[in-house]
Amino acid sequence: MFNFTVKHNNSIGFELSTNQRSPFFLKKTTHIVLILLSVILIQGCSRKKDTFINRNFHALGTRDNILFNGYNALERGRDALADSYKDNFWELLPIERLEVNEDVFLPGQSKNQDFEKAEEKAIKAVQTHGMMIDGKERNPQIDEAYLLLGKARYFDQRFIPSLEAFNYILYKYPASDKINHSKIWREKTNMRLENNEVAKENLIRLLEQEKLDDQDLADANATLAQVYLNIKEIDSALVHLKIAAASTRKKNEKGRFNFIKGQLYNMLNHKDSANMAFDEVIELHRKIPRPYYINAHLAKARNFDYDNGNIIEFQEYLTELEENRENRPFLDKIYHEIGQFHAKIEADSVAERYYNKSLRASRGDKFLNARNYSILGDMYFDRTLYKTAGAYYDSTLTSMMVNTRPYRAIKKKRENLEDVIYYEDIAKVNDSIITLVNYSEDEQLAYFTELTNKLKEEAALREEQAKKDAKEIARLNQNTTDNAATRRADVGGIKGSGQTFYFYNPTIVAFGKNEFIKIWGDRKLQDNWRLSDQRSALATTATDSVTAIGGDVKQFDPQFYISQIPTEPRVIDSIIKERNFAYYQLGIIYKEKFSEYRLAQSKLENLLTFNPEERLILPSKYNLYRLYELLNETGKAQAIKQDIITNYSESRYAEILLNPELELQRDENSPEAIYNRAFELFDDQKYTEAIALIEEKALIFEGDPILPKFEILKASAKGRLYGLESYKEAINFIALNYPNTEEGKKAQDILANAMPVLEKSEFIDDSETSKFNVIYQFEDENEEEIKNFITTLEEEVEKIRYFDLSVSKDVYNENVTFVVVHGLKSIEGASGFAELLAENLDKNEKPKITKAYFAVSSPNYAIIQRHKNLNAYLKLQ
Repeated sequence: MFNFTVKHNNSIGFELSTNQRSPFFLKKTTHIVLILLSVILIQGCSRKKDTFINRNFHALGTRDNILFNGYNALERGRDALADSYKDNFWELLPIERLEVNEDVFLPGQSKNQDFEKAEEKAIKAVQTHGMMIDGKERNPQIDEAYLLLGKARYFDQRFIPSLEAFNYILYKYPASDKINHSKIWREKTNMRLENNEVAKENLIRLLEQEKLDDQDLADANATLAQVYLNIKEIDSALVHLKIAAASTRKKNEKGRFNFIKGQLYNMLNHKDSANMAFDEVIELHRKIPRPYYINAHLAKARNFDYDNGNIIEFQEYLTELEENRENRPFLDKIYHEIGQFHAKIEADSVAERYYNKSLRASRGDKFLNARNYSILGDMYFDRTLYKTAGAYYDSTLTSMMVNTRPYRAIKKKRENLEDVIYYEDIAKVNDSIITLVNYSEDEQLAYFTELTNKLKEEAALREEQAKKDAKEIARLNQNTTDNAATRRADVGGIKGSGQTFYFYNPTIVAFGKNEFIKIWGDRKLQDNWRLSDQRSALATTATDSVTAIGGDVKQFDPQFYISQIPTEPRVIDSIIKERNFAYYQLGIIYKEKFSEYRLAQSKLENLLTFNPEERLILPSKYNLYRLYELLNETGKAQAIKQDIITNYSESRYAEILLNPELELQRDENSPEAIYNRAFELFDDQKYTEAIALIEEKALIFEGDPILPKFEILKASAKGRLYGLESYKEAINFIALNYPNTEEGKKAQDILANAMPVLEKSEFIDDSETSKFNVIYQFEDENEEEIKNFITTLEEEVEKIRYFDLSVSKDVYNENVTFVVVHGLKSIEGASGFAELLAENLDKNEKPKITKAYFAVSSPNYAIIQRHKNLNAYLKLQ
């Protein structure tokens, strides 16, 4: 209902009273408002109109919806990278925690779904909210979208597409408030693409020309510091890393940058400055991840000055680190540093204990494990416990990256140690045998009686303990029959008793086995095993097989051991020679490979007291002379030098001592020169001469490391000249006498793998191959005749254009030489070719090649040469 009112200005108007407005009017008004809003929304959605509403509508939607979700995905991806990344504090840390790998992904593929999602959001923001009007972007959030796109690609390690995104910002949005931020990220990407000089130049220009806020300043300097590290300019890197550490607002970065500062100062050997940097890390304490805090402490510990520092205070400092409960996850590293401390103050037994504690507390740090194993290996090696040292070196290798320089160094050391272990075992065992051989019968009996009495006592103690354990288990089992659950618990182990299930105790199991044999004898595992006829004939009584826990009855009888002592002079002499050679090899190995001069001296001096074979005396004396010189024992050196010159005046050692400046490598009598001559003879197929030269010089070079090379060359020459059996015999000799040399190992491999194939002497059918030869045989002909024949044959072969033929001379044995034509394709073709030569290719001349021949396939020719079975082959033709 309308009410008319008269205004004071005499105008007539009307109004609808509040309490009298109709529903129809309200509904109509709502519709109008909705229509207006829809119009505004439609107008705002347009990306083609540059209006205030349009710009802000799209900017708001970009920032608070798409980019918000995109940056959330980016941060999740970065967190996942951080969680998976493990810092190696033993090396210089990279400034950014990002592990770059070389995996190749196809276009459209991503390494991380969160980065993929972030990239999708960035692209969506550009596609749905971009307002490119008249060549200019009107949405102020699109530069943020491209920044998100570049970062997502960067962390996904697709650096070239990432660089394109950052470059697009710089090209299209020069007035963006993110321009400096984008420049920094572009140079980070350039650095990842190894464009270090470009990144360096651009960052220096940016820092000089622009005033950056704190975090951008930190990022720019940190990136530039990494660039300088990449190009090995540590001083310049330090300058910018200091600025980055002071500027960053992120505590994690501050701790990391300061830790790297300390590492760089250590590389420059500025220990005090390094410790100050580590102190800055320590002061942050709980504001940074614990690994930075602990490793800063440990890095400071490594810088301790043992000459001028307070040892007691330093030990207390390490003890506090060990006892702090918060440091439990880092005990492996702390124990290692405590071990290093005790090793420095020469408390080796305590150091060893801590190295082992470090290994037991290991958290999977392979570098640390390798260091612990290597140090323990060295400690045992110094104590001449070579087998234990070898085991530690083996463990070291399993904790190292294969084919790195440290890996190869340890591997070589382990291989050298293998020789030491081998010869030390021989020396130890043979020394013991020779000692027993030299005992009188009464001394032997007394020695082994004492030994067997100890064995009996130990066996009795073990049996008694086993009986006690068995009774205790029976008692416990008897007390646990209340219910099935209790029985199961007791079988697994009585709570609080420390006892275990019967079969988990090896001592009780051994006792039980022994008791079974006493009652039932030795029985097979089969049905009806209790029947009397199932008792094994091998053990009818307990004393026939095993007595108590101790084992075989024979081990308690002194005569059993005495009967094992060799008595034959031939066997004893062989043991003595083997022992002497082991001592000689140990002396050389300690001297040449490990520089353990005292150990080498001891071995060689002991060897000379054994009255060794003549072949070992001179090289032992010469090596002792060199050792005395190295150890500054001038008197001993002069005495043994005079002995060599006087008593071995014709030897090459005497010549070396008389001419100290002689260059052995150029000396025609040096092992190397003689080996080269022997090899030249072998290469010229003068096998008889090569063998003779090697055998002549073998005695002179006895004990020289080059001797196995002579032997392998001689084996090859014998194989070429006399056949496979001779070669096999020579190779077997090398494998037995030089088992730990390169040549010895090669010989063992030949015997195991190649020899079974080489021993096959059956000729193959000609249809199985396509390579054939024509053979001309010469018996006891002189070299000149063979040479002339080869010249003529080559001239005739040269006339044949349709085959790729060649001619060679091959020695068959001491009396027979073959001239061989290679390159024919069938047996008929080979025979036809030889006939053609005999008829002469030029019909106007007399035949030049009239010598008898035979054709053979290449595989069968190899068998003939290998087994020297030419007659057997000819009989088959």
